Amino acid sequence: MKGPWTVEILARNGEVLHRHRAASLPIRVGRAYDNDFILDDEYAAAHHAVIEEGPDGALSMRDLGTRNGLNHGRKRVQQLTLSGDTVVRMGHTSLRVRPADFPVPAELRDRTMHGWEGLLPGIVGVLLAGLVALLVTWLFDAQPFELLNYVLAPAAGIGAALLWSSLWAFLNRLFGRYTRLGRHLFIFGCGMAALVGFRLLAAVIAYAYSLEWLTRYGSHVAVATVAGIIYFHLATIKPPLRRRLRAVCAVGAVLASCLVLIVNQQRHGRVADELYMAVLLPPELRASPDATVADYMAGVEDMRAELDAERGAQTEDN
Repeated sequence: MKGPWTVEILARNGEVLHRHRAASLPIRVGRAYDNDFILDDEYAAAHHAVIEEGPDGALSMRDLGTRNGLNHGRKRVQQLTLSGDTVVRMGHTSLRVRPADFPVPAELRDRTMHGWEGLLPGIVGVLLAGLVALLVTWLFDAQPFELLNYVLAPAAGIGAALLWSSLWAFLNRLFGRYTRLGRHLFIFGCGMAALVGFRLLAAVIAYAYSLEWLTRYGSHVAVATVAGIIYFHLATIKPPLRRRLRAVCAVGAVLASCLVLIVNQQRHGRVADELYMAVLLPPELRASPDATVADYMAGVEDMRAELDAERGAQTEDN
């Protein structure tokens, strides 16, 4: 080790909060103003510790007889040999000391996509959230028109976007140094648009081509979409961990889909979300050929036989 030496104050997550360079040893640490490194910590002594070169030439830190002492991990120590990665706590302050020749890792590849953050993506995300809420209100509004409903709906959507994105922005600041609120708003708005857009498109295609599985198992697409939203939030916070985050979110989506299947089976006796396709749209949208009355009655007879069998099984159990 050779000087100069850098004393670093660390946050709980290991992030460097402050650095101070000292040209020579010893380095006196404490709250008093005559120290080489001054701590703003009321739990540290006026002259708390000294960093010096030991008899073997290694860097060491020695407690100066303080009340709270030096702590390495959960153990209190009187003197400790310092490597560049040794973290020492004195009072409520965690710090480490690194020499000038301490190796640093290579720079990370920048995968932040800076063009997708800031004011413009945030505005787009807010607008998407408001428009999606307005569209859903219009689609499900079966009452006489009331302007207040169409004012409260986008306000609620924007409020949900701000609340959800602010939470992720806080986590981004806590674990990734920056808030990136605009990016998180954009992710939320696009995610909500994708959820509602798939529901509408799946309903139209299922009705037009008699693809009932699109609506019967649509909840699994919703689960995958939510997992994708969470992945993009997490990848914004920790871009270098994208591959690991993809695996975690994929496993979470599979487990959630399995849980949906189990809940459907327990509640309704079937794994599908619904017994039949409940989408009714104008007949002009139908693209598949209509079923004949004979085919329809055959289907009714099959359903009746299945219901009679279930009723008989329930009677035997009782």
